[in-house]
Amino acid sequence: MANATIEALRGGCPAPFFNELSFPTEGGHVEGRLCSPLGRMNCCIPCPMTDWAYPDNFNTATQAADWVNVVGMIGCGFLLLSWIVLPVEKTHRHYLSISLTCAVVLMNLGFIIPLAAKPDQCFNEITPHGMDTSSVCAASGAFLLAGGWAGIMWIFLRALSLHLQICWQLVVGRNYMWFSQVLGWGIPIVGLVILLVFSGVSFRFGGTCHINHENSLADFWIPLLVFAGLTVIIQFATFGYCIKVYLASLGDNSASTEGSGMPSYSNSIRTMTPRQAYRRVRRVIQLQWRGIVIVLIIIADVIFFAVIFVFMDNTVESIRTSPDKALTWAACLIAHGGDKNQCLDKASVLVVNLPTVTAVLVLLAMNGLWLLLLLGRWSMVTGWMELFGAINANRGKKEFVSVDARMDDIKQDPRSYEMLDRDSGKPDTVLTPLSATMSPTARGGRATPDYFGQATARYQPHQRSFSSPRPPQQLHWDAMPEYEQSYPQPPMPSSRPHDYVNPLGMNRIEKDEEIQYTTSPRAHYAQPGAADYSRDHVFI
Repeated sequence: MANATIEALRGGCPAPFFNELSFPTEGGHVEGRLCSPLGRMNCCIPCPMTDWAYPDNFNTATQAADWVNVVGMIGCGFLLLSWIVLPVEKTHRHYLSISLTCAVVLMNLGFIIPLAAKPDQCFNEITPHGMDTSSVCAASGAFLLAGGWAGIMWIFLRALSLHLQICWQLVVGRNYMWFSQVLGWGIPIVGLVILLVFSGVSFRFGGTCHINHENSLADFWIPLLVFAGLTVIIQFATFGYCIKVYLASLGDNSASTEGSGMPSYSNSIRTMTPRQAYRRVRRVIQLQWRGIVIVLIIIADVIFFAVIFVFMDNTVESIRTSPDKALTWAACLIAHGGDKNQCLDKASVLVVNLPTVTAVLVLLAMNGLWLLLLLGRWSMVTGWMELFGAINANRGKKEFVSVDARMDDIKQDPRSYEMLDRDSGKPDTVLTPLSATMSPTARGGRATPDYFGQATARYQPHQRSFSSPRPPQQLHWDAMPEYEQSYPQPPMPSSRPHDYVNPLGMNRIEKDEEIQYTTSPRAHYAQPGAADYSRDHVFI
């Protein structure tokens, strides 16, 4: 039954060809049929054409390139997610890098969508699917062409930005950013609409839909190559200027005015010596070398892809318009009963060889990896490690601690005794005298007092701040009885007039409050002839 149906569709054409009259004139991309007159019949090669013109490993090679796109997509996703989540000091993000990465993501989606969907490439035995009959074809073709347009535009804008900074010393600011956004996304959107309306996409080479031949030069390839050519011209003009500045700096023997204290006009090229211009250019290149390498790589990939695909498109179109070029290959297929392996040498002159096609697809797929290697930084990895470490630390706190308990812990920590309410606007608190039990001499000897041992201890800020510079303080020390003779206490100065303000005696208790402090242990260590300061005032 199936063989009878196939023979009926052949309509008298020898295997493996089919009679065009056996199929409807609508549905799929009818212009994509490859047919040749054979006697009174018009016989067409089966769909897809690549299964007959290329060896069996053609699909394996194209799928391998698609999986490279998956890896590149993962790299671009890591970059975009890092730029969104991590702080700028970890990523050094820039709108030119972000927009270029988004363009490469669009291009990768053009290959990943058919890899995941695995669509049928043919509408019937001789007609490939077009964007009107296959949603997968429409999506993959739109993403691929939009990504190619956007990639070329953002490479052009990046090269232009570098040229303006190096050659013209212009600061690309907010105005250039908005200009880039309008041009970098506006032209691809307009160009995509125009090419889908006047050309369309269909399955032509492999599982990804490409632009059709009709009007493709006018609405896609020529404008794309124009911007690519402008990018190459601008980039090489920048390189030429850098070489000129470097050669001029070699012959410059004048002393540099950099750091001389004289007024410099760095915004004018005419006032800069060649050596100064070389230093400035070198600094810009050191900061922008990644962008320069990306421009060179992607522009080379796009130009290579455009040239190869235009050649393939013209070759297939020439076979469709001039079937005589494929008569030798068709006769070989008929003679060998449809065994393509016996006729691959005849088909090689009609199509681009498999290694070249594979190289084009792999180079396009590696754009995402190049972006990851050149725009990615190790600080992104450390930033993610710090972020996940902070999240895990927050999850590790299993018990609930009230605010009051936390405040008690803070109050018991000696490091928390700070003058926090100095500028809080609260009224100054009065310093209360320490009790005798808190005095270091009350327990005898030179033992270290335990000021932080009691849970009820509260810090009382001074009524006046002593954080500012002040005269040297008079230090007093109490000698142990057994060391009193070996280390005699230095003679104390005579009493000062009342207008003298002792920094340690600002907070003191006058004679009317002396009674409650007369039992000071200091009296046991007083030396003969030394002044007794406890009779005038008491230090607290």
